[in-house]
Amino acid sequence: MSNPFADQIAQAMADMQTELARAEAMQQEMNELTGSVTSKDRMVTVKVGSQGQVVSMTFHTNDYRDMAPAELAKVLTDVLNEARADVGRQVAERISRFDGIGETLRLSMTGGTELDEILEPLWAMRPGYDAEERTKKADRQEEFRG
Repeated sequence: MSNPFADQIAQAMADMQTELARAEAMQQEMNELTGSVTSKDRMVTVKVGSQGQVVSMTFHTNDYRDMAPAELAKVLTDVLNEARADVGRQVAERISRFDGIGETLRLSMTGGTELDEILEPLWAMRPGYDAEERTKKADRQEEFRG
């Protein structure tokens, strides 16, 4: 005869291993992530990595030779900032894939069983607790789990 709580723990551990593998894959993906932007006048293209480091800078014309130092500095600063913002958006998008992981693990542990009903009075004592929002989260998770 199997122990239902032990089965829930085993399932939670399996879920955690899956999430860990996803996190490791995402870390690798983010290490290879780059953002590239070309200036409006198409004079220069800058490529930056996920940490904001400059990976490459390519000048497509020699127009920079005729520019005042301040003017060239502004073009380079603008392109670098745009490339960093681009890579920042990409990082944020990838990180958002992990929203709700804590709720997922909690639901896998409780299985939506009577334990939720037992814990409800404790949840209700939390400042800012919203029972309706909590129910929506649980329902969305159940939809996801199929």
